Amino acid sequence: MSLALARDAEALHAALEQGGDEVRVSVSRKTAEMMARWVDAQVRGQEVVVTQGRQEVSPTEAALMMGMSRAQIRKLLDDGSLPFRMVGSHHRIRLDAINRWLKIEDARQESAMADLTALQNELGLTE
Repeated sequence: MSLALARDAEALHAALEQGGDEVRVSVSRKTAEMMARWVDAQVRGQEVVVTQGRQEVSPTEAALMMGMSRAQIRKLLDDGSLPFRMVGSHHRIRLDAINRWLKIEDARQESAMADLTALQNELGLTE
């Protein structure tokens, strides 16, 4: 952990100990950006999963992170779309594999939406 993050953590805890409904604290830009991403996800109704230094998650945790059901994750594991390793009888999925899959899926969806928009324009279905 960087010195700035350690300082920010101390400042946040000290401010929270003071009580009250509002907290005022000065943090580094990196910490502020992390907090903003977390708050943005909450506003969008997304789950936020914090892993305690682990680079791998269970299928249940992956489902939360990816906004899918556990059954959908199992399909991705079974068809090889999402790499994993076995730890005993348990599946473990690397966080970088999840991030890679999400980026690929986002690009696929954007491309499909662009194709749909072009078709809509070609057919004169725009307002």
